Amino acid sequence: MISRRRFIQTGLVLAALPKQMVWASAKVFRNTFRVPKLELGKRVGKDVYFDLSIQSGKSAILPNKITPTLGINQDFLGVTLFANQGDKVHISVKNTIDQTTTLHWHGMKLPAKADGGPHQPIAPNQTWQTKFDIIQSAATLWYHSHQLHKTAKQVYHGLAGLFIIGDDESKKLNLPSEYGVDDLPVIIQDRDFKRNGSFAYLGSMMDSMRGMKGNTVLVNGVVNPVLKAKKSLLRLRLLNGSNARTYHLSFNDNRMFAIIGSDGGLLEHSIKANTLRLAPAERVEILMDVSDGGHPMLQHTAVQESSMGGMGMMNGMMGGEQDMDIFQIDASSALKSTSNLPKTLVKHNNPQQSLVSKQRRLVLQMQMGPRMMFGGNAFSINGKTMDINRIDEVVKAGSTEIWHLENTSMMAHPLHIHNVQFKVIARKGGVKGHELGFKDVVLVHPRERVSVIMKFPEFRDATTPYMYHCHILEHEDRGMMGQFVVI
Repeated sequence: MISRRRFIQTGLVLAALPKQMVWASAKVFRNTFRVPKLELGKRVGKDVYFDLSIQSGKSAILPNKITPTLGINQDFLGVTLFANQGDKVHISVKNTIDQTTTLHWHGMKLPAKADGGPHQPIAPNQTWQTKFDIIQSAATLWYHSHQLHKTAKQVYHGLAGLFIIGDDESKKLNLPSEYGVDDLPVIIQDRDFKRNGSFAYLGSMMDSMRGMKGNTVLVNGVVNPVLKAKKSLLRLRLLNGSNARTYHLSFNDNRMFAIIGSDGGLLEHSIKANTLRLAPAERVEILMDVSDGGHPMLQHTAVQESSMGGMGMMNGMMGGEQDMDIFQIDASSALKSTSNLPKTLVKHNNPQQSLVSKQRRLVLQMQMGPRMMFGGNAFSINGKTMDINRIDEVVKAGSTEIWHLENTSMMAHPLHIHNVQFKVIARKGGVKGHELGFKDVVLVHPRERVSVIMKFPEFRDATTPYMYHCHILEHEDRGMMGQFVVI
């Protein structure tokens, strides 16, 4: 029988812990898993019209608190957009907030003027009209703010959502595809909060150096959600929408799942796994069988920077890593699914190394000293910090290139390239898991060199550039970004 003193001591320890850890210890989540609204637009044949509003809102994220938030067509985060390969999408974006922003279609192959990067700003009370053809295969893409030097803060406050592409080939596989029933978006983000419930952003110098990491995990904007599974085979579209944290994911019962998709779409073959790593901006699609009626919990296991090749000093300085429970599944009422878990998925049209016309080298760098410590542009690529008036690389439309990404810094950096889906062809330890698929983000560890091959679409614009950058958003905002044009 527990003593009164021990009971009081235990209570004091629990009170001192973050709420996230106290709730997680019970292993029972009670908040309802929220599915973002699916927006199909207005369809006229192959033309699909979306009307989007960037807006401010108030969200009940924490108990008895109201959090000021940003969203797209809702108070927090964005609605899920859906279109098919072969569609022409027409998007009207009205900015109703009091700051200039953008919407970038992350992972999409499209003309530079439609990209939604820093060169397509939307001023307050203005509307941006854009259109482009969906030329790529079924995939889980996303969209988010890409305002110059303001991306991190605007995404942190809610300017992000999913953009799902469908196609005929994927429909033939009989994968789970009923949105919100057995086909589920899982947008994972970490946040910190002030006492009044508002988001706490960049509370210390370290937040800016390592990238903003919060102590509370949200899934689709909800803390500690439980998904009441309706079917026994679930398709989870995982997006790491966090500013800086890389997640090392597994279920608490160590159950296996099948990885079926990466950033750019379905893999050629499903891969059995019980863990996966998800860096900022990466997407992974998994299939999981919950026919056992269990209550599995998706968890993040902390992996310190030093175990991934970082310097011990930097690891000690940066910190910010802790085990986290992400969300729970209650499969006690799940009905038997009629969908498949196929081994063979789709055939890839891989870029050919025999057709490579140019190789480039991008060196990811961090400058220590006063610039790092006091808010200057301390992050660079090839020794240059972002300059919106400078073109760093010129690429030929339709060409195939290999880019060698080298990290000389003390931190891992997820490198994103606009307008392409590439294949990882060389990295330390080999290419495996979801990195066997098409990618638009790849994590480059300290003192590592990763090589990627890509074929550039036939979009030409000598004056409007695309971006390549670290997707730790604070690093992007502080200079680790470059520009290229396609001619």
